[in-house]
Amino acid sequence: MSLFSLFTEPQNLKAHVDDYSAKAKLETRLSDLFISAQNRPTVILCIGTDRSTGDALGPLIGTHLSRLNLPQLNVYGTLDEPVHATNLLENIRLIQQSFVNPFIIAIDACLGKMDSIGCITLANGPLKPGAGVHKQLPEVGEAHITGIVNVGGFMEYMVLQNTRLNLVWRMSENISMLITRSYLKIRYRENSVCDKP
Repeated sequence: MSLFSLFTEPQNLKAHVDDYSAKAKLETRLSDLFISAQNRPTVILCIGTDRSTGDALGPLIGTHLSRLNLPQLNVYGTLDEPVHATNLLENIRLIQQSFVNPFIIAIDACLGKMDSIGCITLANGPLKPGAGVHKQLPEVGEAHITGIVNVGGFMEYMVLQNTRLNLVWRMSENISMLITRSYLKIRYRENSVCDKP
């Protein structure tokens, strides 16, 4: 399978960070998710830590999004206040207490096969954070986005520590842009409908 491909499984999309047509399909799917949950508070939960280059994907995305101050988009997990293994459960409880029936999209870095490095995946269902490094953490989200930052299968902690920041940064910019564009598209559509006489 080519790095520049997009494959479709049931409720699962995958696109390389440099594949513009595949990323457009991810954006469309994200828009569909936002439409399906438009009457619910939307939460983007970005999981990871800035103490590991590979695992910094989530906090970088959270930081990009929080700086944009998108209307009614609630972002958890930034470089200033990361959501990671030791405080994940606490943050999940905080979200559940703060919002009625929130729609949560969870985001995390992951490890994968060599030909999938640099790919972004979007799937329905909860994220299983920590699975790649054999941690038992609570599942979270009705949908999730992952960025494959390096190769898995051997010495996962060391691999995450030695992941190139350039790739993680580019992926964080791309995922943040996908979320922003799809979210604003839906918000603009809602406002246009409300403004009609």
